[in-house]
Amino acid sequence: MQSVGYHGRFAPSPTGHLHVGSACTALVAWCAARHAGGVFTLRVEDLDVPRTVPGMKESQINDLKWLGLDWDAGPDIGGPHEPYLQSLRQKYYQSALDRLHHQQILFPCK
Repeated sequence: MQSVGYHGRFAPSPTGHLHVGSACTALVAWCAARHAGGVFTLRVEDLDVPRTVPGMKESQINDLKWLGLDWDAGPDIGGPHEPYLQSLRQKYYQSALDRLHHQQILFPCK
């Protein structure tokens, strides 16, 4: 992937079919990235496991491709900052929490 100043992304949740609002958001993010000569990343926000619907990630990817969008990095093509499924990034989140805990700057959420 090229080194650029602009990096756009679209991060749908696979909880249902891609709707018009999400398609518009993806289109605007894609257009902005392409206009700026930047890169566009597709990242799947699959952290809400109880609401995740099997097959929706693939359906959303197919819908975005049908709309003519492409991406420089994503769950279906890889890229320099894999994985692009948020559920597979838990070790990174835990590492950040561990560092904050070690610095004693975490506080309970009530």
